[in-house]
Amino acid sequence: MELEMLVRFLLAALWGGIVGAEREYRSKSAGFRTMIMISLGACFFTMMSMAIGSGNNPDRIASNIVTGIGFLGAGVIFKGDNRVNGITTAASIWAVAAVGMGIGAGYYWAAGSISIIILLVLSVLPHLENVIDRANQQRIYTIKSIFSEGRVPEFETAMKQSGLKYRISNQVKEEQFLSTTWMVQGHIKCHEKFIGMLLQNEHVKRFEY
Repeated sequence: MELEMLVRFLLAALWGGIVGAEREYRSKSAGFRTMIMISLGACFFTMMSMAIGSGNNPDRIASNIVTGIGFLGAGVIFKGDNRVNGITTAASIWAVAAVGMGIGAGYYWAAGSISIIILLVLSVLPHLENVIDRANQQRIYTIKSIFSEGRVPEFETAMKQSGLKYRISNQVKEEQFLSTTWMVQGHIKCHEKFIGMLLQNEHVKRFEY
Protein backbone atom coordinates (compact mmCIF):
# COMPACT_ATOMS: atom_id res chain seq x y z
CA MET A 1 0.00 0.00 0.00
CA GLU A 2 2.81 2.38 0.92
CA LEU A 3 4.62 1.62 -2.36
CA GLU A 4 1.42 2.23 -4.33
CA MET A 5 0.97 5.62 -2.66
CA LEU A 6 4.57 6.56 -3.43
CA VAL A 7 4.13 5.59 -7.09
CA ARG A 8 1.02 7.78 -7.32
CA PHE A 9 2.81 10.75 -5.76
CA LEU A 10 5.77 10.36 -8.11
CA LEU A 11 3.52 10.11 -11.16
CA ALA A 12 1.56 13.16 -10.04
CA ALA A 13 4.81 15.11 -9.63
CA LEU A 14 6.06 13.87 -13.02
CA TRP A 15 3.02 14.80 -15.09
CA GLY A 16 2.39 18.03 -13.22
CA GLY A 17 6.06 18.92 -13.63
CA ILE A 18 6.01 18.30 -17.39
CA VAL A 19 3.12 20.70 -17.89
CA GLY A 20 4.67 23.12 -15.39
CA ALA A 21 7.97 23.11 -17.26
CA GLU A 22 6.17 24.30 -20.40
CA ARG A 23 4.46 27.11 -18.44
CA GLU A 24 7.79 28.02 -16.78
CA TYR A 25 9.50 28.17 -20.18
CA ARG A 26 6.90 30.72 -21.31
CA SER A 27 7.38 32.73 -18.08
CA LYS A 28 3.82 32.22 -16.88
CA SER A 29 2.73 32.95 -13.31
CA ALA A 30 1.94 29.29 -12.54
CA GLY A 31 5.13 27.47 -13.46
CA PHE A 32 7.11 24.35 -12.65
CA ARG A 33 6.77 24.13 -8.86
CA THR A 34 3.21 25.43 -8.82
CA MET A 35 1.93 22.78 -11.23
CA ILE A 36 3.71 20.02 -9.29
CA MET A 37 2.11 21.18 -6.05
CA ILE A 38 -1.34 21.35 -7.66
CA SER A 39 -1.03 17.86 -9.12
CA LEU A 40 0.32 16.40 -5.85
CA GLY A 41 -2.36 18.13 -3.78
CA ALA A 42 -5.18 16.95 -6.02
CA CYS A 43 -3.73 13.43 -6.01
CA PHE A 44 -3.48 13.26 -2.21
CA PHE A 45 -6.92 14.81 -1.64
CA THR A 46 -8.44 12.21 -3.97
CA MET A 47 -6.64 9.38 -2.16
CA MET A 48 -7.78 10.68 1.22
CA SER A 49 -11.31 11.14 -0.06
CA MET A 50 -11.43 7.51 -1.15
CA ALA A 51 -9.91 6.34 2.15
CA ILE A 52 -11.91 8.48 4.58
CA GLY A 53 -15.21 8.27 2.76
CA SER A 54 -14.86 4.69 1.56
CA GLY A 55 -18.17 2.94 1.28
CA ASN A 56 -20.98 5.46 1.46
CA ASN A 57 -19.38 8.69 0.28
CA PRO A 58 -15.91 8.23 -1.31
CA ASP A 59 -16.08 11.50 -3.25
CA ARG A 60 -16.97 13.94 -0.47
CA ILE A 61 -13.50 15.53 -0.35
CA ALA A 62 -12.53 15.04 -4.00
CA SER A 63 -15.69 16.79 -5.22
CA ASN A 64 -14.51 20.02 -3.60
CA ILE A 65 -11.15 20.01 -5.42
CA VAL A 66 -12.70 21.56 -8.54
CA THR A 67 -14.15 24.43 -6.48
CA GLY A 68 -10.85 25.05 -4.69
CA ILE A 69 -8.89 24.99 -7.94
CA GLY A 70 -11.33 27.55 -9.35
CA PHE A 71 -10.26 30.08 -6.72
CA LEU A 72 -6.60 29.35 -7.41
CA GLY A 73 -7.07 29.77 -11.15
CA ALA A 74 -8.86 33.09 -10.67
CA GLY A 75 -5.70 34.42 -9.02
CA VAL A 76 -3.67 34.20 -12.24
CA ILE A 77 -6.24 35.98 -14.44
CA PHE A 78 -5.76 39.72 -14.85
CA LYS A 79 -6.71 42.47 -17.27
CA GLY A 80 -4.12 44.57 -19.01
CA ASP A 81 -3.32 46.16 -22.40
CA ASN A 82 -7.00 46.09 -23.38
CA ARG A 83 -7.24 42.31 -23.03
CA VAL A 84 -7.62 39.60 -20.40
CA ASN A 85 -4.46 37.60 -19.66
CA GLY A 86 -3.85 34.37 -17.77
CA ILE A 87 -6.91 32.42 -18.90
CA THR A 88 -4.80 29.67 -20.53
CA THR A 89 -2.69 29.32 -17.38
CA ALA A 90 -5.85 29.15 -15.25
CA ALA A 91 -7.22 26.43 -17.52
CA SER A 92 -3.89 24.60 -17.23
CA ILE A 93 -4.17 24.67 -13.43
CA TRP A 94 -7.66 23.22 -13.68
CA ALA A 95 -6.52 20.47 -16.09
CA VAL A 96 -3.43 19.56 -14.03
CA ALA A 97 -5.65 19.19 -10.96
CA ALA A 98 -7.73 16.72 -12.96
CA VAL A 99 -4.54 14.83 -13.82
CA GLY A 100 -3.65 14.63 -10.12
CA MET A 101 -7.15 13.40 -9.28
CA GLY A 102 -6.91 10.72 -11.96
CA ILE A 103 -3.60 9.46 -10.60
CA GLY A 104 -4.92 9.56 -7.04
CA ALA A 105 -7.87 7.40 -8.12
CA GLY A 106 -5.55 4.94 -9.87
CA TYR A 107 -6.28 5.87 -13.50
CA TYR A 108 -2.63 6.07 -14.58
CA TRP A 109 -3.13 5.56 -18.32
CA ALA A 110 -5.87 8.17 -18.55
CA ALA A 111 -3.84 10.67 -16.49
CA GLY A 112 -0.73 10.14 -18.61
CA SER A 113 -2.68 10.44 -21.87
CA ILE A 114 -4.41 13.67 -20.89
CA SER A 115 -1.10 15.13 -19.70
CA ILE A 116 0.46 14.53 -23.11
CA ILE A 117 -2.57 16.10 -24.82
CA ILE A 118 -2.37 19.12 -22.48
CA LEU A 119 1.32 19.53 -23.33
CA LEU A 120 0.60 19.34 -27.06
CA VAL A 121 -2.16 21.92 -26.76
CA LEU A 122 0.12 24.32 -24.86
CA SER A 123 3.21 23.88 -27.04
CA VAL A 124 1.88 23.26 -30.56
CA LEU A 125 -1.44 25.11 -30.85
CA PRO A 126 0.00 28.59 -30.09
CA HIS A 127 1.53 28.53 -33.59
CA LEU A 128 -1.91 27.93 -35.14
CA GLU A 129 -3.36 30.55 -32.80
CA ASN A 130 -0.83 33.10 -34.08
CA VAL A 131 -1.80 32.36 -37.69
CA ILE A 132 -5.48 32.91 -36.87
CA ASP A 133 -4.68 36.06 -34.89
CA ARG A 134 -2.66 37.55 -37.75
CA ALA A 135 -5.49 36.82 -40.20
CA ASN A 136 -8.13 38.60 -38.14
CA GLN A 137 -6.69 40.87 -35.47
CA GLN A 138 -8.76 43.29 -33.41
CA ARG A 139 -7.18 46.46 -32.05
CA ILE A 140 -8.28 49.65 -30.33
CA TYR A 141 -7.03 52.84 -32.03
CA THR A 142 -7.22 56.27 -30.39
CA ILE A 143 -6.35 59.23 -32.61
CA LYS A 144 -6.05 62.80 -31.37
CA SER A 145 -6.21 65.55 -33.95
CA ILE A 146 -7.20 69.19 -34.34
CA PHE A 147 -10.99 69.34 -34.58
CA SER A 148 -12.43 69.53 -38.08
CA GLU A 149 -15.72 68.34 -39.56
CA GLY A 150 -13.99 66.14 -42.12
CA ARG A 151 -11.26 64.74 -39.91
CA VAL A 152 -13.03 61.58 -38.68
CA PRO A 153 -14.27 60.62 -42.19
CA GLU A 154 -10.67 61.13 -43.39
CA PHE A 155 -9.36 58.55 -40.92
CA GLU A 156 -12.19 56.14 -41.68
CA THR A 157 -11.51 56.42 -45.40
CA ALA A 158 -7.89 55.45 -44.68
CA MET A 159 -9.17 52.41 -42.73
CA LYS A 160 -11.35 51.38 -45.68
CA GLN A 161 -8.44 51.78 -48.10
CA SER A 162 -6.33 49.61 -45.81
CA GLY A 163 -8.97 46.85 -45.84
CA LEU A 164 -10.04 47.25 -42.19
CA LYS A 165 -13.44 47.01 -40.55
CA TYR A 166 -14.15 49.57 -37.85
CA ARG A 167 -16.64 51.18 -35.51
CA ILE A 168 -16.34 54.23 -33.24
CA SER A 169 -16.47 53.40 -29.53
CA ASN A 170 -15.73 56.81 -28.01
CA GLN A 171 -15.20 60.49 -28.84
CA VAL A 172 -13.88 63.26 -26.59
CA LYS A 173 -13.51 66.94 -27.59
CA GLU A 174 -11.05 69.05 -25.59
CA GLU A 175 -10.78 72.68 -26.69
CA GLN A 176 -9.61 72.55 -30.32
CA PHE A 177 -8.68 68.85 -30.17
CA LEU A 178 -10.80 65.76 -30.87
CA SER A 179 -9.85 62.29 -29.58
CA THR A 180 -11.64 59.42 -31.31
CA THR A 181 -11.42 55.75 -30.41
CA TRP A 182 -12.23 52.96 -32.89
CA MET A 183 -12.54 49.20 -32.56
CA VAL A 184 -10.68 48.06 -35.68
CA GLN A 185 -10.51 44.55 -37.13
CA GLY A 186 -8.57 43.02 -40.01
CA HIS A 187 -5.42 41.25 -41.18
CA ILE A 188 -2.20 42.35 -39.49
CA LYS A 189 -0.85 43.60 -42.83
CA CYS A 190 -3.90 45.84 -43.15
CA HIS A 191 -3.21 47.27 -39.69
CA GLU A 192 0.42 47.91 -40.61
CA LYS A 193 -0.65 49.69 -43.81
CA PHE A 194 -3.06 51.93 -41.89
CA ILE A 195 -0.45 52.75 -39.21
CA GLY A 196 2.00 53.72 -41.94
CA MET A 197 -0.57 56.09 -43.43
CA LEU A 198 -1.25 57.68 -40.02
CA LEU A 199 2.42 58.26 -39.30
CA GLN A 200 2.61 60.37 -42.45
CA ASN A 201 -0.55 62.35 -41.63
CA GLU A 202 0.36 65.81 -40.36
CA HIS A 203 -3.06 66.26 -38.71
CA VAL A 204 -2.45 63.43 -36.22
CA LYS A 205 -1.21 64.84 -32.92
CA ARG A 206 -1.31 61.61 -30.93
CA PHE A 207 -1.89 57.99 -31.84
CA GLU A 208 -2.42 55.09 -29.38
CA TYR A 209 -3.07 51.42 -29.96
